[in-house]
Amino acid sequence: MLTGIVVGVWLTLHLARKAGISQETTITAAAWGVAFGLVGARLSHVLDNLDTYIDNPVKILAIHEGGLGWYGGLIGGILAVVVYSRIKKFPLGRFADAAGFGVILGLSIGRIGCTINGDAAGTPTSLPWGLIYTHPDSFAPLWIATHPAPVYEILWNLLILGVLWRLRGRLQPDGSLFLILLAAYSFGRFFISWVRAEPAVLGPLHQSHVISLALFVIAIGWLIYTKVHWVETEPREEERGSITS
Repeated sequence: MLTGIVVGVWLTLHLARKAGISQETTITAAAWGVAFGLVGARLSHVLDNLDTYIDNPVKILAIHEGGLGWYGGLIGGILAVVVYSRIKKFPLGRFADAAGFGVILGLSIGRIGCTINGDAAGTPTSLPWGLIYTHPDSFAPLWIATHPAPVYEILWNLLILGVLWRLRGRLQPDGSLFLILLAAYSFGRFFISWVRAEPAVLGPLHQSHVISLALFVIAIGWLIYTKVHWVETEPREEERGSITS
């Protein structure tokens, strides 16, 4: 996870500098995002396993025992950066487009850790690529072949990264790239969650299903709104000509 954060921040620094955002602003925004992201990640895990933590609230602080929800971390990080952008007055959309690459790459690296320790275990499977955990400290069920859900997510994330890299610099307005990232990730995560060993919270749906659906709708809706608003406020060709003359 630490390696993912470091690589993600490094890539964000590189791309944000190209976008005209200062290194100081990027580092501070990243610090806000990481700090509140960790808080949000832990909070979402606690809420997802509330029965366990109500009986033993001290365990809420035992992060070393596992339990960080990615969606909570994403939402916490986004909210922190939004607040900081209002304070610092830097272009949030342009920064988000630059940071999105670091976010998705960092998450992919972090999922390697989940694959190793079984922290995001899949459901049982008879497929030949099922993972069997044997170490007693693993978070996954022992001696049972399970779907390699984190590996599925890594592959999906890298596909998103490749597509977004091809789109880099081609989309307007600022922020469109990040919204596409959110929509694409939540779309894939919705289906991957069916093979993750998570408790149901709404009928057959897991917490990640519900958040994926909400995030997908919000990202697509916000993308359409910003695109329409940008087109409406862009000067037409004849208006540009009159302004130039």
